[in-house]
Amino acid sequence: MLDARQLEALTAVVEQGGFSGAAKALSLTVAAVSLRIKSLEEVLGQRLLIRGKRVRATPAGQALLTHVRQIQLMEADLLSQITHPSGSGHTTVRWQSLSVAINADSVVSWFLPGVAGLLQRHHLLVDILIDDQDHTHDALKNGEVTGCVSTLAQPMRGCVAEPLGVMRYRCVATPALAEVCRTPAGRVTPHRLLSRPAIIFNRKDALQDVFLAQYFQLRDARYPRHFTPAIDAFEAAIELGMGWGMVPEVQLQQRHGRPPLVEVLPDAPVDVALYWHHWEREPLTAQRLTQAVRNAASRALLPPPGLPTA
Repeated sequence: MLDARQLEALTAVVEQGGFSGAAKALSLTVAAVSLRIKSLEEVLGQRLLIRGKRVRATPAGQALLTHVRQIQLMEADLLSQITHPSGSGHTTVRWQSLSVAINADSVVSWFLPGVAGLLQRHHLLVDILIDDQDHTHDALKNGEVTGCVSTLAQPMRGCVAEPLGVMRYRCVATPALAEVCRTPAGRVTPHRLLSRPAIIFNRKDALQDVFLAQYFQLRDARYPRHFTPAIDAFEAAIELGMGWGMVPEVQLQQRHGRPPLVEVLPDAPVDVALYWHHWEREPLTAQRLTQAVRNAASRALLPPPGLPTA
């Protein structure tokens, strides 16, 4: 049997990114945390952590973290059933936490609106790790989260990848800036477009490069860029005429009362297929979240590739 205190120490070290943070979270000394990790590694006969500026789990450590998170959720579900039997009177509410990795566009436009009711009804806490949709899968692989929204279609071992739908992006700018990108004849040219900065969420964001490759056959193009890693700042920068950017169509439809934005290149969408990755054997709480994600995505996204449009 694995020692629960050792597993708790392993989880804390990875979540906090180091031994000092884990010691503080567990109200232990750094030496005590280190001893628990060392003992666990000796029992299993292999290293579980990669020491560095930020401590990371080895593949064996990642597998163990996934196991720990599954056990924690199952225990929480069991305690909820015991302390909240059907028809019982008022009891102390037990809050359960679910960790997920999601791209910022999905969080704002459909994920939170779609799961808010579930979280309130079942007293769930959500711990969201924000990352680009091409990289969220790493968090699930590393054992950091129980589910993720990703562009990858292939599930890893022990997991399921469910098609959620397509998030459609449009290249937009203020009307004045869009006009600058056009020739007197009204044609958008790469030279004029790339003479103005692009507004980019962060350095992992490659949507603008996909747009340039898809519609102008440009690859590895060099052009000025503003980096604004916050949704409100990202859209504000475009509204202020600082540059052009790729904005989800679903968010453009929600811009009531905001300054107008127009497509730089009309009828030129970039479609990104999204998938919900989760454990194959999910505890009840995680199953509820998966169903809520399915429902929310079906309302906000275009149908998955291969399915007819309603």
